[in-house]
Amino acid sequence: MDVLIIGGGLGGLVAALDLRMRGYAVTVVERQQYPFHRVCGEYISNEVLPYLRRLEADPAVLQPAQLTRFALSSPAGRLLSLPLDLGGFGVSRYTLDLHLCRLAEARGVTVLQQATVTAVAFEAATDSHTVMLADGRQLTARTVLGAFGKRSAFDRQLQRPFFQQRSPYIGVKHHLRLPGYPTDLIALHNFADGYAGISAVEDDRLCFCYLTTRQNLKSQGTIAQLEANVLGCNPHLRRILTEAEYLYAQPEVINEISFAPKSCVEEHMLLCGDAAGLITPLCGNGMAMALHGAQLAATHLHDFLQGRTTRATLETHYRHDWQRHFGQRLRVGRLVQGLFGQPVLSEAVVGGLRYLPAAVRALMRRTHGQPF
Repeated sequence: MDVLIIGGGLGGLVAALDLRMRGYAVTVVERQQYPFHRVCGEYISNEVLPYLRRLEADPAVLQPAQLTRFALSSPAGRLLSLPLDLGGFGVSRYTLDLHLCRLAEARGVTVLQQATVTAVAFEAATDSHTVMLADGRQLTARTVLGAFGKRSAFDRQLQRPFFQQRSPYIGVKHHLRLPGYPTDLIALHNFADGYAGISAVEDDRLCFCYLTTRQNLKSQGTIAQLEANVLGCNPHLRRILTEAEYLYAQPEVINEISFAPKSCVEEHMLLCGDAAGLITPLCGNGMAMALHGAQLAATHLHDFLQGRTTRATLETHYRHDWQRHFGQRLRVGRLVQGLFGQPVLSEAVVGGLRYLPAAVRALMRRTHGQPF
């Protein structure tokens, strides 16, 4: 095959659609079975729409929520509001990933579900990769694209530096229903040692997703106690948590979320999406970055597969392009992350930004891209 993609999230599936449209034989290996939930804010900036439409994968068929306003609250409930210049849309990963998988399969992409990659070996003699699966299958591909998410057992095998260091962050996601909640609003609400995002997705549902620390959860004992005693100190969050209908018995939870810098090339594999770099949720644009990263990876892989570049040039040019598009976003995201979570500092920052809307817009532009 021409391209094997490890991971069937947004980056992996969209790269598969792009590469298949260019005429390549593509296989996606996904360890889970679609559809399934992921810990994700489920908001996508409209910057991705031209690209998705070129791929004939317009998300409009899924009837996503249209998001045009942004709000940010301090732990005590002080609120900053402004319009979203570019706008965005809300759609659950449960629905979107399944839709993209079906499109990919219909166009000739092989999608191996409930399959796990255990090893990838690059063969210099043949300039290709051998990929081993947990069930004993062995696949050969001219190129491999890693789109295996925030944290994977594969990161351990690659001995990536970020994986060697423990991260204090955990993510929790609920789907809620709250009649009367504005469907055009994406809001970020601060609390002690964390913040929560809430916005509408399809089917009159809300995605409620928050980032906090392992210690915050440990001090409260359970997620329910954490939400009641810590998140609930913010009046906006207290209203959501007490009035909303929870649509699933248990939330989705992910541990060890790392915002440390990562490499976008490992062992001659290009990486995209969260595997290449994770932007802080406060900046709210990880899904758009995954899609844009898929577009960059597909473009560079196309040049290589057409014989226009060598593998060394492919890797060098991809690193440069990836940093040019996303390096500043990630740096700004880590900087902004440090301004929130501590109640006194969060109050001061939100209080000050209420009078500086131009500064807020400038920050948002630095963590979002242009239509591509």
